[in-house]
Amino acid sequence: MSARVRAPELRGRAWLNTGGRRLTLADLRGKIVIADFWTFCCINCLHVLDELRPLEQKYADVLVVIGVHSPKFEHEKDADALAAAVERYGVHHPVLDDPELDMWQQYAARAWPTLAVIDPEGYVVATMAGEGHADGLARLIDDLIATHEAKGTLHRGDGPYVPVTEPETTLRFPGKAVALPDGGLLVSDSARHRLVELAADAETVVRTIGTGERGRTDGGAGAATFSEPQGLCPLPPHVAEVAGYDLVVADTVNHLLRGVRLATGEVLTVAGTGRQWRSTVDDHAHDARSVDLSSPWDLAWYDDKIVIAMAGIHQLWWFDPIKRTAGMYAGTTVEALRDGPLAEAWLAQPSGLAVSTDGSRLWVADSETSAIRYVENGVLGTAVGQGLFDFGHVDGPAAQALLQHPLGVCALPDGSVLIADTYNGAVRRYDPADDRVATVAAGLAEPSDLVLTADGAVLVVESAAHRITRLAPGALSAAGAETVDGPRHRTERRPTELSAGEVVLDVVFTPAPGQKLDDTFGPSTRLVVSASPPELLVEGAGTGTELSRRLVIDGSVPDGVLQVTAQAATCDADVEHAACHLTRQDWGVPVRVVDGGVGRLPLVLRGMDAG
Repeated sequence: MSARVRAPELRGRAWLNTGGRRLTLADLRGKIVIADFWTFCCINCLHVLDELRPLEQKYADVLVVIGVHSPKFEHEKDADALAAAVERYGVHHPVLDDPELDMWQQYAARAWPTLAVIDPEGYVVATMAGEGHADGLARLIDDLIATHEAKGTLHRGDGPYVPVTEPETTLRFPGKAVALPDGGLLVSDSARHRLVELAADAETVVRTIGTGERGRTDGGAGAATFSEPQGLCPLPPHVAEVAGYDLVVADTVNHLLRGVRLATGEVLTVAGTGRQWRSTVDDHAHDARSVDLSSPWDLAWYDDKIVIAMAGIHQLWWFDPIKRTAGMYAGTTVEALRDGPLAEAWLAQPSGLAVSTDGSRLWVADSETSAIRYVENGVLGTAVGQGLFDFGHVDGPAAQALLQHPLGVCALPDGSVLIADTYNGAVRRYDPADDRVATVAAGLAEPSDLVLTADGAVLVVESAAHRITRLAPGALSAAGAETVDGPRHRTERRPTELSAGEVVLDVVFTPAPGQKLDDTFGPSTRLVVSASPPELLVEGAGTGTELSRRLVIDGSVPDGVLQVTAQAATCDADVEHAACHLTRQDWGVPVRVVDGGVGRLPLVLRGMDAG
């Protein structure tokens, strides 16, 4: 039995979704509270928002979710940007703005996302990192309800959430756009869960496809539903004729690809089951309607197939509309920056795709590494970007240039590529000819995509301004570009002080109530460890099936980041037709090597307080 731990008081810069009220734990006494430590750049955090929605509905009279926003990127510290993100992603619970990560430190979080469960008496009863905890949380909530109703410490009734009125705009947080043959534009109106066709002026609405309500229904333009759609990809005419539809949509939160017949606006599901991917990786072809996807964010026609930026699992996948098959294309699901053969390379939340005009190169906006990557001749390379924790607004030679969470790319006829440098509010241009980066537009509101029109104009999806913006003529000329030198940022979190030599890495995982580890389809646990710089680890890097591992730290390397990916498969215990569950998390743990440092590094994947 362990001592009961009082939940630290909730303090921050401001509260959102409370009508201006500053909440305290005393205000929440009698409720079951889930503190969700998140940051709005993080796809795993967005997955958890979706996992929590059904729990918030089912347990509305006893459960209060508090989003504690602890930012990774500098842009995410901006109060207005956070307020926009809360609306963009449909966050319908109170959010505490924690810009300096004070609450993150108080609750000993090490990863985005982290959940802390607080009982009605104000004690922390469970912590868990990563996603895939919904079933376990439901069982835990049921147990807490039974316990605290018996004790008389559970108070039912409405929670403290106060909704915010949404302004009237033609678009609401548009995500991606493509040019249509008639000169118009098709835009994914992401926060309104629909597609909007605009005329050539990029303002006049021609029609909408989708009801505007969150859902996953196929049908005509007035009946179909989406959930936060993003990428759009027209099919070549000869492929469209065989496939029976003209364009593919990345229906991101539904984990689906949808086909659209442009003549009628009819929508049909062409890939995905609607379940989020929680499986193993292979490079085989699968029936496209039977395979699980994970937050497909953008699409491009490359190498005679659609390539999918599978942001949710840090990979690229492919989809063949004629054979109706899909499979893995690049990446291992490890979230990091590593170049090499496609099957061995690492990506980090790829969110934008574009193909060079000669078809030889696929450009990738790898958002979490603030990098621009490319696929060519079966290899993934990096043009701009330094890793998960280095970002900024720096132009010049590509090796020194810095971006901040780019979401879009656009290939130009001269071989260069435009970058929607989202969190810098800028459009940047990388030219392989001189291997340099320049800024061509600034002062934009979270640009998320770029479109080159038939007449050579460049349109910017200015997402947080809810509009399509036309780049000024001449912006792409040498005279129109500028060289920005700074700022430079590095994600700073309190490092763990490790001793040189032998260190034990322990990933703590306790199955949820009513579940047990499941090895039906192979080992129930998996652990992948690497380091940046690689020299930090003398021993211990690689993949294994045990959640505990002996590491050897090089004392001559003063600091670095341990990159750890862990997952655990469980199933329901002692029931017929048991359901299977997968819990997974990536950590980037900053470490400093010092005399007298600790010899054990515990990371909680899921932990229960026995008290």
